[in-house]
Amino acid sequence: MPTNSLGLALPDSGATEALGQALARAILGNGLGAGGVIHLRGELGSGKTTCARSLLHTLGVTGTVRSPTYTLVDTYTLLNLTCVHVDLYRLRSSSEVEELGLRDLTGPGYLMLIEWPEKGGAAVPAADLDLLLQYSGESRLGSLRAVSELGVGWLTKLSLDNSLTPYVSNLT
Repeated sequence: MPTNSLGLALPDSGATEALGQALARAILGNGLGAGGVIHLRGELGSGKTTCARSLLHTLGVTGTVRSPTYTLVDTYTLLNLTCVHVDLYRLRSSSEVEELGLRDLTGPGYLMLIEWPEKGGAAVPAADLDLLLQYSGESRLGSLRAVSELGVGWLTKLSLDNSLTPYVSNLT
């Protein structure tokens, strides 16, 4: 049965990394050619970059994956996929997002991970999957919501990933 949302209790950074790994496996299970866009939301330090880094490494990115806070956009080219990691935290207007040319980096063959998508307004490519990371005491909560048919496919695969079973708090 298709899954539209998933809630996770993420007690530590290892759990956030496990989420990134499982999400990468879900993306791989759908075939890399489809591409897609994931919005990563949450306060500073909530785990957006940790999740993105784990996802990218699981997809095959080698070397250091840093938050693109100062570069704004980092691109990683894999055999069948170009991964685009975007951080809009420092931007002040949607016109600055337009100048980045993000829409040219979407579609088949491109996977875009956007941290702080709310900073870019309508200039930000639409999400297939929206991930919100929130503080909950000393740990974090993750809420994933499918926004497109592609996102539903990823989330359905993610909900079946046994490595996340200890962290699942709800499914709908």
